[in-house]
Amino acid sequence: MKKLVVIAATCALLGSATAAWAAGDAAAGKAKSATCAACHNPDGNSTNPQYPKLAGQSADYLTKQLMEFKSGTRVNAIMVGMVAPLSPQDMEDLAAFYASQQIARSAADPALAPAGEAVFRGGNLNSGVSACMACHGATGAGNPAAKFPTLAGQHADYVELQLKAFRAMERANDAGQMMRQNAAKMTDQEIKAVSSYIQGLQ
Repeated sequence: MKKLVVIAATCALLGSATAAWAAGDAAAGKAKSATCAACHNPDGNSTNPQYPKLAGQSADYLTKQLMEFKSGTRVNAIMVGMVAPLSPQDMEDLAAFYASQQIARSAADPALAPAGEAVFRGGNLNSGVSACMACHGATGAGNPAAKFPTLAGQHADYVELQLKAFRAMERANDAGQMMRQNAAKMTDQEIKAVSSYIQGLQ
């Protein structure tokens, strides 16, 4: 419990210390989103579970990810080409558009959901895995001020891919290595279970 309080306090501190990005124009972002639709669909609700749903995601988080794809801080062979022509204003506009959309909800695997809920809400005291909700909220709504993403309703396959990428140190754009350190302690079973639970969060 003490560890959970420390993590929550750290998340809140990061949030309060982070300056907000300039506001984007959602209407302009919609006009600029045509090429994004091939993978993420016109409304940001991708049908391929390997690609993230962008609908309803925090604009600040989306802007941060686009900027980090462009700078090389976050690496993805597809996204590096997509962000190459984007200006900072383009990124803010796209982020504002997707943030204004409604995420399409999915269901969790009932066989995995109980174990996933246990990890999401309580972590694993024996192995030192921290509860996901400490930074992403009890409902998976995230922490926009700290640029911690909304998780609720995200594809389980995508969440699983990202957790494994953090665990393997292949993804390294997390503040203070928080995700890398936590994912490093997670088993494949825990990752699969919590990913499914996140998909079903409403």
